[in-house]
Amino acid sequence: MTRAFHQIPVARPVLDEKEALAAQRVVLSGWVTQGPEVAAFEREFAELVGAPFACAVSNCTTALHLALMAVGVGQGDEVTTVSHSFIATANAIRYCGATPVFIDIEPQGFNIDPNLIEAAITPRTKAIVCVHQLGMPCDLSRIVEIGKQRSIPVIEDAACAIGSEILWNGQWEKIGAPRGDIACFSFHPRKVITTGDGGMLTTVNADHDRQFRLWRQHGMSVTDAVRHGSKSVIYENYDLIGYNYRLTDLQAAIGREQLRRLPDIIASRRRIADQYGEQLQYVDGITLPVEPQWARSNWQSYGVQLPPWADQRATMQALLDRGISTRRGIMNSHLEKAYSAPGSCRLSGDLQLSTSAQSGTIILPLFAQMTAAEVSLVVDTLADVVGQPAQRAQA
Repeated sequence: MTRAFHQIPVARPVLDEKEALAAQRVVLSGWVTQGPEVAAFEREFAELVGAPFACAVSNCTTALHLALMAVGVGQGDEVTTVSHSFIATANAIRYCGATPVFIDIEPQGFNIDPNLIEAAITPRTKAIVCVHQLGMPCDLSRIVEIGKQRSIPVIEDAACAIGSEILWNGQWEKIGAPRGDIACFSFHPRKVITTGDGGMLTTVNADHDRQFRLWRQHGMSVTDAVRHGSKSVIYENYDLIGYNYRLTDLQAAIGREQLRRLPDIIASRRRIADQYGEQLQYVDGITLPVEPQWARSNWQSYGVQLPPWADQRATMQALLDRGISTRRGIMNSHLEKAYSAPGSCRLSGDLQLSTSAQSGTIILPLFAQMTAAEVSLVVDTLADVVGQPAQRAQA
């Protein structure tokens, strides 16, 4: 009998002929770099999240880099954030010559613990970077209030959180409005929508938006679109050091189609998360993710904490052997060699919850096309692997 291998992937983007036709349209237009499709993508994204300004860039890491630069983070500064995030969060801080100051995550969930922020702040603190981990909104109202009280900018690492919502003053608002100073998004294929790769910054600050647009294109004073559309010769200037952080029109055209799919994708993901929650509650020892009453997650990923008797790697391997892909819990940057050198980071506390989450959590398959039968197969297999039966409530 042939063993099923990778029968259920951990993620799968929603792409079909619509995206292919969008890319074809751009190819046939002759304009494939940053241009009119990027501008349209930015307008549509800003409208979707309720932000005055949205600026597209090459990925979320570059978005974080520009966001930190915009609020003035530089050499010798400190930025309060979590180690419990993809390493890009910390790396972007280091790009600026600043030091990430890592605090622990909350007891329930994988997001930054607002109760620990103030103790980590020093005279060198130039920004707070909060992460909406796995698409679950963090306690933004408390974090923003701390930022206002201490006059410290708040940057949202919303890489996973497109379409997630937060209850703000009695109204549901999408992450990215933004309530912090700047929010940064990712369009990597593991995210809810994708452009292959890509990123977006949203802000209410017009000066920040102008800076983003200069920095993303080498500091060029005149965009390609303006120069090519001009009836007279234009010489551009380069008054500051910039970067090549542009998104292409090919990517943006795909992104516009993805935005149209977003409501249906999120509805499907929330339905699947509900199915997981209903069935996994009967698996002994599994701790489920918690969605606060004031949050609506897009469920970019579904992370569960394993029972204390279940080894993470062995559990993942056993699932993989049965055709089910998983990922380990979110990494911790301070445990990586890149952050082992003195001065590369500072720990505020022992980060016990962060390290425990990395080693004791696995991310289960979740994608919009996932069927109820696949969800049940994942649950049954996980229950068998960790040594406890999955007993479901009788219909």
